[in-house]
Amino acid sequence: MRIDAHQHFWRPERGDYPWMAGAPEGLRRYFGPGDLAPLLAECEIEASVLVQAAPTVEETDYLLGIADACPSVAGVVGWIDFQHTSERRSLERLAAHPALVGIRPMVQDIADDDWVLRRDLDWAFAAVQELDLAFDALGYARHARRFLQRIERHPELRVVIDHGMKPAIAKGEFGTWAADMRDIARNTRALCKLSGLATEAAPGAGIDVLRPYMELLLEVFGPARLMWGSDWPVATTAVGYVEWFRACERLLLACGDGERARVLGLNAATFYQLPVQYQGDK
Repeated sequence: MRIDAHQHFWRPERGDYPWMAGAPEGLRRYFGPGDLAPLLAECEIEASVLVQAAPTVEETDYLLGIADACPSVAGVVGWIDFQHTSERRSLERLAAHPALVGIRPMVQDIADDDWVLRRDLDWAFAAVQELDLAFDALGYARHARRFLQRIERHPELRVVIDHGMKPAIAKGEFGTWAADMRDIARNTRALCKLSGLATEAAPGAGIDVLRPYMELLLEVFGPARLMWGSDWPVATTAVGYVEWFRACERLLLACGDGERARVLGLNAATFYQLPVQYQGDK
């Protein structure tokens, strides 16, 4: 089974996507299961993880409703407000839904780069762990060292780095980012998503520009801790769904069949504890 570990659906008229005002016009429309289905079919992907795109609990409820109605959605990564301890009740309510598999604060959009290190947020990370949910770490390369410190405070928390921590590929950033990714891989048990890199490159850059970054993530995290994701539809501003999937398939040609299976599905199923069955499972 192949699993897309990172995709989005949204309905702009909901009005809770503050980032959308500055987004490319092609993203400012409804995206739903019917739009994604043919792409999943072409790449022979059977399930996906639906990730929040709005900083509201209401959007998480909306996504859980989609999961109830859409068999291909195997899990939802939602949102709560980490800044208010009263949100523990919201988290417990959401966690009672079998499709909720993780939580993601939108750290990349927060002005304070040190936000993730605030001690008054400790309760939220502890609660995510206590409720056996995963944590998606969304940020830019400048947040990498901060996320490393946060992850080290919670060694038992299941963490995945979204989009390789978004290196500034368009500016040629590599060395510091690569060192930070290596340190996260070496010093924590975090996994990393092979996703979202194309939108960090200059327009029209092409897959060849992305390949050193893709290879670095495969090197430091290895096939056992890397999971493929499309970041659809965000990534469509830079690369097509099928094009990105085929590029990642080529990257994995040097891996064995079992290692490719891990990156293209099994790691996501295991990490997010998805209710999917693999051939050969008992």
